[in-house]
Amino acid sequence: MTVLTATSKGAATREAIIDRAYGIACAAGLEGLSIGPLAQAVGMSKSGVFAHFGSREDLQMAVLDEAGVRFVDHVLRPALKQPRGLPRLRAILEAWYDWVRQSEGSCLLLSAASEYDDRPGPLRDRLVEHDLRWRQEIARAITLAVDTGELARDTDPDQMAFELYSLALIVHHDAGLFGFDSAATRGRRAMERLFRSYAPNA
Repeated sequence: MTVLTATSKGAATREAIIDRAYGIACAAGLEGLSIGPLAQAVGMSKSGVFAHFGSREDLQMAVLDEAGVRFVDHVLRPALKQPRGLPRLRAILEAWYDWVRQSEGSCLLLSAASEYDDRPGPLRDRLVEHDLRWRQEIARAITLAVDTGELARDTDPDQMAFELYSLALIVHHDAGLFGFDSAATRGRRAMERLFRSYAPNA
C-alpha cells in the first residue's frame, strides 16, 4: 500500500466517523457523543476512533465544523446563484427555513448553542466563530440589497441580520412543535413584512 493510498483511506475513514457522529449529535447533542457507542456504530475499536481524533473534544469540534459546512452548503451556496438584492436574501431565508427538514433530528448548531452558551471553552469559542461568520454573510447580503436600491440607504445591516436570524429561529422552533408547513408560511409572511419595513421611503 502506498503512502497516498493509506492517506486516502485514512481520510475516508475519518469522514465516515464524522458522518455517523454527526447523525448521533443531531439527535443527542454534542454532549451525547461518546467514543464507545460511536466506535461500535462504525464497526471500529475505540483505539481505532482515537487514531483519528485525539480526544472526545477533538471529535466534537470536527462534528461542529461538519455542521457548519453542511449548513453553508444547504443555505448559502444555492442562494448565491440568485441575483444580488432581495432575491438572494429571500433564497437565503427560504433555504434556512428548509434546513430544519434536512437536519437529522434537529439543527446541531442550534442545539450546540443551547449546550455551550454558558460553558466557556474551545467548543463555545468555535461555535461563536461559526455564528459570527454566518451573521457577516447575512449582513453582506443585506448590504448588497441596499446597493441595489431595494432596501433603504439607512438600513443597519447588523440589526436587520439580527431580525432575520430571529425569524429563522422561530420557524425552527414552531416546525418541531406545530409542523413545518405552517411555520414556514408564517415565516415567509414575517420576512416580507420585514422587507417592507426596510424598503426605501417605507
